[in-house]
Amino acid sequence: MSLLPCSSITPTLSQPIQTRATTNPKPYTVLKFMFPSRKGNLQEAFRSFTALFSDTRNLHLLDSDDVFAPLLELCAISKAASRGRQIHAHMIKHNVVSSSVFLSTKLVFMYGKCGSISDAEKVFEEMFERNVFTWNSMIGAYASNEEPLRALELYRRMRVFGVPFDSCTLTCVLKACGAVEDIRCGSEIHGLAFKCGYDSSVFVSNSLVAMYAKCNDIDRARKIFEGMNERSDVVSWNSVISAFAINGPSIEALRLFREMRNIGVLPSTYTYVAALQACKDSSFRELGMEIHASILKSNQLNDVYVHNALISMYVRIGKMRKAAVIFYKLHKKDDVTWNSLLTGFIQHGLFFEALQFFYKMQEAGLKPDQVSLISIIAASGRLGYLLNGKEIHAYTIKIGLDSNSQVGNTIIDMYAKCCCMTYAGRAFAKITCKDFISWTTIIAGYARNDCYIEALELSRQVLINGMELDANMIGSILLACSGLKCFLKVKEIHGFSIRHGRSDLVLQNSIVDAYGECGNINYAARIFESIEWKDVVSWTSMISSYVHNGLAIEALEVFYTMIDKGIEPDSITLLSLLSSTSSLSTMRKGKEIHGYIVRKGLIFDDSLSNALMDMYARCGNLEEAYKIFTGTRSKSLLLWTTMINAYGLHGHGKEAIELFYKMEEQRVSPDHITFLALLYACSHSGLTHDGKRFIQIMKSKYQLEPWPEHYVCLVDLLGRANHLEDAYHFVKSMRIAPTAEIWCALLGACRVHSNKELGEIAAQKLLDLNLDNAGNYVLVSNVFAARGKWDDVEDVRLRMKGSGLKKNPGCSWIEVGNQVHTFLARDKSHPESSKIYQKLGQIIEKLKREGGYVANTKFVFHNVAEEEKVQMLYGHSERLAITYGLLATADGTTIRISKNLRVCGDCHNFCKLVSKFFGRKLVMRDANRFHHFDGGVCSCGDFW
Repeated sequence: MSLLPCSSITPTLSQPIQTRATTNPKPYTVLKFMFPSRKGNLQEAFRSFTALFSDTRNLHLLDSDDVFAPLLELCAISKAASRGRQIHAHMIKHNVVSSSVFLSTKLVFMYGKCGSISDAEKVFEEMFERNVFTWNSMIGAYASNEEPLRALELYRRMRVFGVPFDSCTLTCVLKACGAVEDIRCGSEIHGLAFKCGYDSSVFVSNSLVAMYAKCNDIDRARKIFEGMNERSDVVSWNSVISAFAINGPSIEALRLFREMRNIGVLPSTYTYVAALQACKDSSFRELGMEIHASILKSNQLNDVYVHNALISMYVRIGKMRKAAVIFYKLHKKDDVTWNSLLTGFIQHGLFFEALQFFYKMQEAGLKPDQVSLISIIAASGRLGYLLNGKEIHAYTIKIGLDSNSQVGNTIIDMYAKCCCMTYAGRAFAKITCKDFISWTTIIAGYARNDCYIEALELSRQVLINGMELDANMIGSILLACSGLKCFLKVKEIHGFSIRHGRSDLVLQNSIVDAYGECGNINYAARIFESIEWKDVVSWTSMISSYVHNGLAIEALEVFYTMIDKGIEPDSITLLSLLSSTSSLSTMRKGKEIHGYIVRKGLIFDDSLSNALMDMYARCGNLEEAYKIFTGTRSKSLLLWTTMINAYGLHGHGKEAIELFYKMEEQRVSPDHITFLALLYACSHSGLTHDGKRFIQIMKSKYQLEPWPEHYVCLVDLLGRANHLEDAYHFVKSMRIAPTAEIWCALLGACRVHSNKELGEIAAQKLLDLNLDNAGNYVLVSNVFAARGKWDDVEDVRLRMKGSGLKKNPGCSWIEVGNQVHTFLARDKSHPESSKIYQKLGQIIEKLKREGGYVANTKFVFHNVAEEEKVQMLYGHSERLAITYGLLATADGTTIRISKNLRVCGDCHNFCKLVSKFFGRKLVMRDANRFHHFDGGVCSCGDFW
């Protein structure tokens, strides 16, 4: 902005300044209007005013300035624009506006204070004469009503017209400069103030301090304050304390507050508010409480602004109980008071308390404003309270706030967190002016709720609309691509991010995740290695990628490298690691991770406790899983369900049912997953009657419609109990079309119980569904092989090969020492292979001699000679793992192995005999369940 030289506008004696005396001389008046005072009651003043004007004889005796000016001032103080317009109408009626610069200026001032900028402009532009006070009033109106650019433009006009300015002008202009953070313009005004001698004015100095502070030039703000001759004015201290409180360093604001008190300057309301604002987090806890004590000693305790600042301070330092105590002691509360505590509950994760507090607001007769609505919508989303969210959404529609971008964005996020994307999409459509956050929120919501196509479609619209994608949005798009397992699309987005320079750490971590989800572990590893400064999320992403792709050993190796690099894992890392140890059944490593969690003092939240329980259960240690369960005070549905599932996994169906009843006694309502775990437990324990009953309880008592997975469990339950006709009848009578899993369950039962006719029906139904699972093809092939239909076996295998599917080879593993040893069927790759096969031969001879063991070749589904079938059985992977366990572990040690496929009947018999004649407990986890072999007996009761 170009500024005219100071000399061109400095007022001189030859330049008369328009004042009330020179512009509007008044005749001698007889009657004076008795105005209550500046602090008087507006209603009272209007009654006096109405009474005065009701007698027309009084009109010619009144001094219009004395009547209208104080009324306009009182309207300005009360921000009563409607009353001000009534006075303005009277002034026009009596023709005193055009004849009085003084009253016109008062009108401009009043409208500006009331926020009626258009009315102030109209009065200003219609004035034939204006003095410096008029210009100041209009500039001040712009500056005070968030129109700083227009304030600066009007100031430029004032200078061009050569109107003299004063310290008040500079104060208003400096406020505008601070609002737009125009330090260049502010510095010019500073220079002008210095040249014209206004820098010695306390008001100008205070405005300079505030302007530099808002322009983030704290050093210059401090210098101006320290250069002030007189520092006994509390406003000066308020300016500099507020500057440091807002723009930092906060500790300096508090040091100045203490210095001010030491030299005897009494703090005002604004001082306390600024000092409390400086207490930004928990590190300021003691100082904040010290300021609170100072307020208690002063007479500022009853000020609502101070109370609001106190509540906000206690919220920031994490003392929600203190904030609540102050709130409930307050007699006078405004919207800010309620919203401060409400947002505090949200910030500290007290979402349920926030919801209760919101209803108290309504009971108190407060209408929720935009701030409180945004807070409570966010709380509903975090709690997953869809009905509450819908109720508040309906209220926003009623008051017309649903089209507001901030409210609309929060509504979208709430519906996304409640997994209700249909309503989220409608809320998005209702937003009038969608900002970038609107698009980011809806795309993220679709991506996280498995609506991948919708997320990608909206991302295309973003590009069509010319908006630039940021790292967050690209991350959501990558999530959608990885959800679709679309490797080429991930590569495309990866290339896009490189071309557009979007390669920050967060995005690189997302790319590692996306490649891992798409099964391309090599690309994920390459991106991971290329990250120069890896954070805990980078390492966790790589660990998760390995776990997701079944590479649990590699995941553990990355973890140990991470520890060597000095990176502390977080709870997400540990969850991924526990998942990897669960898949490997490596209890030693699982215990190591458990110990690490305890040593580091990490909080056992639901997710971590659940992962530990699941790990111990899948590693065969049901007792340790139950210890964690009983040691958790507040048990969520997730923990109850995991423990029920653990019992089912180990064949303890009755214990699972008992636990379910205990859960009901604790008033925890089961969901679909709970019933799935319960039916699974019944299925693996032969509890046919209980399984049927729980399906009915699920539908009648809890109004939960069974999923196809529940029907699979029921068919499996009936089939295992050899109720094959009942199972087949149930499948045919189902209201939904039977899935491949349902026919597979029936077919598996037919194979176990040698029901060849029903087995062939199920096999054909399975083939008609165009299978995409190699295991189902193998099951069908085995059924045909059992009947000697080798041509049909070959056809099935050709179909499987044509579909690009491969049979998973039988694989077993055992943890010995600190290493996992893996064996395939007839594997000879192990370093001690010769010793293993020699020992296996000795074991088989002993079992034949002492236990009467004879290989049952009906479990070999290959068209080969009988002797070769026997040798194939001897080479099954679990036998090699057990043999190595006998070689490598001390006598009496429990041998724990895992197998990726269902154990065959002959190997099951082999395990029972080993446990009896070698005096070892064997714990085997196969693809279906756990088997605990001890003394020649299996925990499954030969029912698996």
